[in-house]
Amino acid sequence: MPRVLITTTSFQDTPGKHHELLAQTGWEIITARGPLNEADTLALMGDIDAYICGDDLITEAVLDKALPRLKVISKYGIGVDKIDVKACTAKGIPLLFTPGVNHTTVAEHTFLLLLSLEKSLLFHCDSTRNGGWKRKTGHELFEKTIGIIGLGRIGKEVAIRARAFGMKVVAYDLYWDAEFAATHEVTRVDSVDDIYAVADYISLHTNLTPETRDMICAESIAKMKPGVLLLNCARGEIVHTDDLVAALQDGRVGGYGTDVLDEEPPRADHPLLKLPNVVCTPHIGSRTHESVQRQATKAVQNLINVAKGEKPLAQVNPDVPYTNGKLD
Repeated sequence: MPRVLITTTSFQDTPGKHHELLAQTGWEIITARGPLNEADTLALMGDIDAYICGDDLITEAVLDKALPRLKVISKYGIGVDKIDVKACTAKGIPLLFTPGVNHTTVAEHTFLLLLSLEKSLLFHCDSTRNGGWKRKTGHELFEKTIGIIGLGRIGKEVAIRARAFGMKVVAYDLYWDAEFAATHEVTRVDSVDDIYAVADYISLHTNLTPETRDMICAESIAKMKPGVLLLNCARGEIVHTDDLVAALQDGRVGGYGTDVLDEEPPRADHPLLKLPNVVCTPHIGSRTHESVQRQATKAVQNLINVAKGEKPLAQVNPDVPYTNGKLD
């Protein structure tokens, strides 16, 4: 009987048909509470046939220990920056993923963070919970300019919602959807520097790559409008933490709304956790019942397809034959 490891907590904790679909396979299910670091992931390798992962650190060392038994990895979600994709490909392991499942949820979460900052939501909630009635004057989103870096599925949903608030939208993406931009009145810019120059709010929706790592740093912050608000529902490592902390402390950046950090879970003294102009949530931007069920069902269906020797719904490394992941 194939043994399948599942580590994503939202998959495990959220009811839905993904549990029924998985149970129908008759596979032996092993669970752990991720996200796992390399040592924790290593400890679980060696006697599993398939792996449904979240944001666990899957290095070449992890894969080496998992082989020869591990046949396939099914990523719950779309971000694979914690997985050594090159090593998966070199070792012939199909890496599956689930694009197109969480863009609505993450876009909504982006506006939760933005509105929380502009309306000082946490300050006001803390005041009333503590028996006070302290008030700060906030700002409207109407007619403000939001700059979106990465106009993919999530970035597009952010643009649609921004236009509903009466905002001006500028965006940068290497692959430009001219029809979408025209329909939703999104202005294209030639570089991220053009966004820095005009945006009241900057929302990050790009992948983590060597080019985008530490993209938001002292040098780029110096090009932004004073008091800019930054929103990050992408990856924490896109931001250089120490540079951002300094800019938040001196007011160069007015606020930071983030669902991600450069270390997750963060250490207790992480410098972004105690600043009054930071709203930080624990990487739950895609964690709604609707989104979890979509992601989890696709992750399971991907695995079932490949286990049978059939084509998956989506594969990160299509050069690897998906039949390599067939489970006996």
